[in-house]
Amino acid sequence: MAAKFAAMPRVSFPMLLLSLVAGALAVAGFAPLGIWPLPVLSLAVLFALLAHTASGRAGFLIGLAWGLGFFIAGVSWIFVSLSVYGGMAAWLAALATLLFCTFLALFPAAVGALQARWPVSPALRLLVLTPLAWGMTEWVRGWIFTGFPWLVMGYSQVPSSPLAGYAPLVGVYGVSFLLALVAALLAWTMTAHGRPAQRAWVAVAVVALGVGGQVLRGIAWTTPDGAPTSVALLQGNIPQDMKWQPEKTLATLESYARMAAASPAQLIVLPETALPLFESDLPGAYRDGLVALGRNNGGDVLTGLPTGSLAGAYYNSVISFGSAPSQRYHKVHLVPFGEYIPLKAVWGWVIEVLHIPLSDFARGAVDQRPLAIGGQRVAANICYEDAFGEEIIRQLPEASVLVNVSNLAWFGDSFAPWQHAQMSQMRALESGRMMLRATNTGVTAIIDAHGRVLARLPLFTTGSLTGEIQGYAGSTPYVRWGNAPVLALWGMLGFGLLGAALRQRP
Repeated sequence: MAAKFAAMPRVSFPMLLLSLVAGALAVAGFAPLGIWPLPVLSLAVLFALLAHTASGRAGFLIGLAWGLGFFIAGVSWIFVSLSVYGGMAAWLAALATLLFCTFLALFPAAVGALQARWPVSPALRLLVLTPLAWGMTEWVRGWIFTGFPWLVMGYSQVPSSPLAGYAPLVGVYGVSFLLALVAALLAWTMTAHGRPAQRAWVAVAVVALGVGGQVLRGIAWTTPDGAPTSVALLQGNIPQDMKWQPEKTLATLESYARMAAASPAQLIVLPETALPLFESDLPGAYRDGLVALGRNNGGDVLTGLPTGSLAGAYYNSVISFGSAPSQRYHKVHLVPFGEYIPLKAVWGWVIEVLHIPLSDFARGAVDQRPLAIGGQRVAANICYEDAFGEEIIRQLPEASVLVNVSNLAWFGDSFAPWQHAQMSQMRALESGRMMLRATNTGVTAIIDAHGRVLARLPLFTTGSLTGEIQGYAGSTPYVRWGNAPVLALWGMLGFGLLGAALRQRP
């Protein structure tokens, strides 16, 4: 069998180009295109190329090429936020984006190098080590340097793929591992030439995983709880370059007041920092109007706005106005260089380069509880926070519904809003809860407990998305245990591979 895996100590340009193209094509598997088989096929190509390498250097370069194609095609919208809205010079923004994508590409490069250097049989290397390394590097990418779990492979399977059925059990990283396993099985057929029996077993394994996922999709992990609630999600469509201009503040307040007043919904949700001034600067009459509106509708208005003051600590928050005493949630997971500057002694100069208002938020408490508003127990999360499933479940199973408020105007008309909405769909699947998304420019949407988008507003339009939501009670396995089962499985596989490697040593 080792002969089947032709040892290639050097890597050719065609191999690197194929890997680069395969990585770029994988992006089409994510929203908005959502061609979910593409990421599986893309990884299968990558894994097959890696299986034919015999040196860590060759594996590293092939993985790096795949990663560059993937991340440059998938997160190049960072250039828009840095250059168009951050005020950074175009050449510097392009360089920063390229360096960031190169850093992200180091993770698949590490997979390539590791699988080539590990002294185990070709079968173990491809079918166990490579999917394991892939899953673990994605998990590490999700927390190192505060984490960037954008475009984790598992997200591409929401909501249509059979693998999405595993999300309530093992979360997005577990789905990623299963996707990588399917890709490895397909890659095995590309490398094990002339072995019909092996291809038959591969087909059986792939079909079994698909059937298992479909069966799991039919399980109701959570149950409806309480009466349905009418909701209105407001999309103000305030241009980012006007959002914080003092002369535009009154117009913004009036726009949201008109949209809110036109809705009889029990729960009205405004986007992140929808009201562009500190809570202490909110006019008393405006505050009283929001309270009266919430009470008259028999519920609450939930809006994003900064709290605290520039003289001390200030927070990126959401606050409720209405029937219940005012409640609030302060954002916990802040975005480096966007909401705070890490290691100010080193990176403080970035504040001068990026013209970002309120770029030094304080972090909210980790143990905040759901907000009892609008007849629901709302697990609020702000913008980027819904990229972290293990953080969202901190408020579960107590919460009956998830609510995300965001402002993605920073990224223009790019893939970013759609990719972000797909992460919200995964959070709904993992938790067995409906997810509401209220955004400034989109994607504003109502997502059911199966991760399906029930309704949404077009991007870059002003409007109100109305509907009815159902709260849920109970826990999915992922809510109970988070990533622990997947990490435990990876640990056992890792020890097994270590034992196999030691037995291979002279």
